[in-house]
Amino acid sequence: MEMEDDSQVNLENATQADFLKNEMNFDIDPNDPLTKAALSDTTENEWMDILGNGQLRKKTITRGKKGARPERADLCTVDIIGKLQDNNKIVENFESLTIQLGDAEIVQGLDLAIALMEEGEDAEIEVASRFAYGELGKEPDIPPGATIIYEVKLKSVQIQEEIDTLGFAQRKELGNKKRERGNWWFARDEPTIAIQCYRRALEFLLPSNEDGAKKPEEKITDAELQILLEDRSKVYNNLAAAQIKSEAYEAALESVENVLRVEPNNIKALFRKGRILHKKGNHALAVTTLQYAAKLDPDSKAIQNELTILKEKSARDSLYEKNLYRKMLGGTKQNDENNSTKNHLNSSSKLSNSKSKIAVWSLIGGTIVAVTGIIVYRLTF
Repeated sequence: MEMEDDSQVNLENATQADFLKNEMNFDIDPNDPLTKAALSDTTENEWMDILGNGQLRKKTITRGKKGARPERADLCTVDIIGKLQDNNKIVENFESLTIQLGDAEIVQGLDLAIALMEEGEDAEIEVASRFAYGELGKEPDIPPGATIIYEVKLKSVQIQEEIDTLGFAQRKELGNKKRERGNWWFARDEPTIAIQCYRRALEFLLPSNEDGAKKPEEKITDAELQILLEDRSKVYNNLAAAQIKSEAYEAALESVENVLRVEPNNIKALFRKGRILHKKGNHALAVTTLQYAAKLDPDSKAIQNELTILKEKSARDSLYEKNLYRKMLGGTKQNDENNSTKNHLNSSSKLSNSKSKIAVWSLIGGTIVAVTGIIVYRLTF
């Protein structure tokens, strides 16, 4: 009788976490709250603490199709009603809203919770301020620090078409939609989420790798490609701004270089490149870059302000380098003082010899000025 291999898992008694870890080679932590939530079965009218800290909870009101949960990048059509926890006031109401799951097209709490719903499910989702609209709130109805109770129905789930199969119009629309969402997050001082949106936008604003296999009428034309490249430059510019805010300067520099390869005179990209070089301590190259930007846009106060700061720093850098060079050559403060004293004595002797000459020429000069003043006065009056 053969011995059973201890490394094999008895699949009849294995949990879903065991299966994922041993059969699918996914190294997961079954004690992680989000993992627990993802692997748990939906139970009606029982609160699920998704993050384990009470800040994001979900309760199934009506179950959907078992095992029919959406995955990241799926297109989910949902009905959403959001109410303030404090007074039950309706502050959000969306009917048949289509979102791409995981792309930050809704608040973080809903993005996480909808991933745990089944198609056709009705759920109540409680989202604390941190995972909703934070300390900024959302005008005009959502105050800072508000907890929101959402009623959500997951009406349908569809798999997103492969990006390479999309035509020009779809690519432009989806790419710019994600760019605008990135702008929204950036304005709310969430640069990390904005970066996520901008990177997704870039995936859509590229010509298809499968263009060669398409019919001539389906291929992206040169004019359409130019439009996509221009939109792509906008995204890269915004991405650089978010990366600067996140202090990811190397990545930001790469982003602006992507713009400048296509548009060498793009003023925003040049300005941001100057700022990045400034942050990285390359003051000389930063000044050169910003001076070029200033020639293209001489009225820009932002560029002039940055240049003023940089020139002051460059002057300090230059002085520091001179002092350092002097020390390397063996110069000392005492030597400088001795040289200064000698120069002063030499100057004094020369000064005494020239005093008489200066006095004579001062008298002549004063006479000339007086005569000139008289002549001007007469000609004028």
